[in-house]
Amino acid sequence: MSVDSSFRESVYVIVAQIPLGRLITYGDIAAVAGHPYAARVVGQIAHFGPEELPWQRVVNRTGTMASGYYGGKEVHKQMLEAEGIVVGDDYKVINFEKYRWHPPVVNP
Repeated sequence: MSVDSSFRESVYVIVAQIPLGRLITYGDIAAVAGHPYAARVVGQIAHFGPEELPWQRVVNRTGTMASGYYGGKEVHKQMLEAEGIVVGDDYKVINFEKYRWHPPVVNP
C-alpha cells in the first residue's frame, strides 16, 4: 500500500485523540482509518510523524513496546509508566485490554 496523504492525515487525527493513560495498536489505527491490513504502514508513518503527537500510546497487537520507538523500548516503557500504564520487565503492558482504546471509525 502506498501512503496517500488522506490516510496519513487520518492516522494523525486518530493518534492526536488517544486519551492520556490509554493505548491503541498499529492495527487498530489502520482499521479505524479504513485500511485494516495496513498496520505496518501505520508504523512507518509513526517513525516520521509529528513529534508533538502521543506516539508513545501506540503499541503492537500484543501490547508490547515498539522496538523502533525513538529512544528504544526502555524510553517507550518509561513514557507509558509516567502516564500510569503498568509495563512488565519484558516491555509488555500488563493487563493490556484495561488500557486499550477503541475510537470511533474515521473512514467507514
